[in-house]
Amino acid sequence: MSTTYLPSHFEETDLPTLQALVDAHPLATWATLQDGELAVHHVPFLLDRTRGPFGTLVGHVARANPVWRAPQRSVFVFQGAQAYVSPGWYPSKQEHGKVVPTWNYAVVHAQGTPVAVQEPAALLAIVGRLTERHEAAQPRPWQVGDAPDDYIAKLLESIVGIEVPVEGLVGKWKVSQNRSAADRSGVAAGLAARNDPMAALVQGHGRRRKER
Repeated sequence: MSTTYLPSHFEETDLPTLQALVDAHPLATWATLQDGELAVHHVPFLLDRTRGPFGTLVGHVARANPVWRAPQRSVFVFQGAQAYVSPGWYPSKQEHGKVVPTWNYAVVHAQGTPVAVQEPAALLAIVGRLTERHEAAQPRPWQVGDAPDDYIAKLLESIVGIEVPVEGLVGKWKVSQNRSAADRSGVAAGLAARNDPMAALVQGHGRRRKER
């Protein structure tokens, strides 16, 4: 797997939790090597949990993008909730003042070697699955079949499907686990006051610590 600075108290290993973040934040930062140079792309992926122990990422890129021509082992970063944490939220600030700002975040790193998909029917299926997933919340979901067949066929010629059998998932949940229960509660309250989704992660991990 890829290496990253990951203190044990920030490590998230629950597979459904990791997969849920990918589902909720599907735009990946794809880091790989192209012609010996580090290249970064931003591509939305669907995670097919039925294929492989960690799932398979499914997406597509522009045919003009050279990333698909010589696939390299890659890292795909899925960024979840993130938030600035003010030291003013810590009750310990009033006790001893030995506090500083920090940043909370949840992130998943997936690693694998992409496979290019060019067969028209398979490519159409990929586009259809992505469309169905992201149109699901619309009052009247758009479908690929809503567009003229010749128009879709022409567009399919300009893209290449990408499938990535995931070799492993690394999760880092930096959500104030290294603070006292009182400080975590203060952080959760501060975040909740501005309707920040990070508040739920801080609260959730606090409950999980109590259950262990």
